[in-house]
Amino acid sequence: MRPMHRLWLQQEGLRLLEFYRASRLPDGGFAPLDVNGALAEGALADTLVTARHTHVYALAAIEGLPGAASLAAHGIRALETVLRDDEHGGWYQRAPGDSADFDASKQCYIQVFVALGAASASQAEIPGARQLLAAALAVLEKHFWSPESQAYCESYNRDWSQRADYRGANSNMHAVELCLELADVLADNSWRERALAIAERLIHRHAAANDYLVVEHFHGDWREWRDCNAEAPEDGFYPYGATPGHGCEWARLLLNLEAGLRHDGHDAPPWLLEDAQALFHKSVTVGWHTDGHPGMLYTVDWQGLPCAGRRRHWVAAETLAAAAALAQRTGEPAYEAWYRRVWDHVRDVFIDTTRGSWHQELDAELAPHPDEGHLKADLYHAYQATRLPTLALAPTLPVAVGMPVDAHTA
Repeated sequence: MRPMHRLWLQQEGLRLLEFYRASRLPDGGFAPLDVNGALAEGALADTLVTARHTHVYALAAIEGLPGAASLAAHGIRALETVLRDDEHGGWYQRAPGDSADFDASKQCYIQVFVALGAASASQAEIPGARQLLAAALAVLEKHFWSPESQAYCESYNRDWSQRADYRGANSNMHAVELCLELADVLADNSWRERALAIAERLIHRHAAANDYLVVEHFHGDWREWRDCNAEAPEDGFYPYGATPGHGCEWARLLLNLEAGLRHDGHDAPPWLLEDAQALFHKSVTVGWHTDGHPGMLYTVDWQGLPCAGRRRHWVAAETLAAAAALAQRTGEPAYEAWYRRVWDHVRDVFIDTTRGSWHQELDAELAPHPDEGHLKADLYHAYQATRLPTLALAPTLPVAVGMPVDAHTA
């Protein structure tokens, strides 16, 4: 990587970290910011935002950024208290408030990110993080991990008495991310074996048979649910069709898994690289500019045709992270070209140099999306996009950012 580009990534990462300091709530946790970097009046702590911010500020603390450790500790305290269900266990999606529409269900996606934030904070030696990690892993093991299917289930009601008849690829994808980090933070390769089992099911079995369009939705018995949310192609978490951004995200995770296995002295199946390349190729083929407008589409249908035209910042972030990983793994110039192309697009379209952070939801015309274009909630994807390309494919972020600079091979 050229020194000027590395410097630019460092500066962009620092800019993001400074912007999101404002999302800290005095009473605990973090909440989404608006486009100007301000909290909404009466904002409540959001568990996903808090867990992701804890993860990122823990990484920054490991690297020695002044003030980052206190922000990570602030997140850990909220995850230990206001965001946790003390009666039944597990974590809410946000802090309970007076709202009548409060959702008390227990979502695998949320529990995974609580564990990810706790794992990174454990590596940063944030007080309380290791106890929180143990508690989060106990919830995931007891309620969500299925040894029979070698994958995670999706959700329960508050007291765990009813389990949803649905299985999701997205929560399992982030569970793979968590497992890879746990393998490094806990020095236990069995977590990589679990990640491999999940990836084998969802990618090498289902996505590969579907021309590498990732199947996102399944019934409780793992039958593919192709028409799930057919009326909602732009749903923020459960959209109809395939999501090219997830194809790229999976591609990068497969390469991290391959590198992690080899780093620990284990064999890695050849399909990890093969499927990563196929996923990236399919994702950019169906997703990049295919509706006549710049950037990566949010969703496509099962023929690979444009389905939802919104441009989401995390899709661009994961596309460039995957391109960087493939460029590092293969040395092929085409991936470097994609990496530069996507960063140019992000700089021109998503980065808000006036008010800070990145625009997170745009429509096909690159105007703020009416649903969520008024928010800048997410530090996690953008910040990781500034760090992942500078590091080797293994170990994972909390260990890698603490290594001497000359140990990085990216």
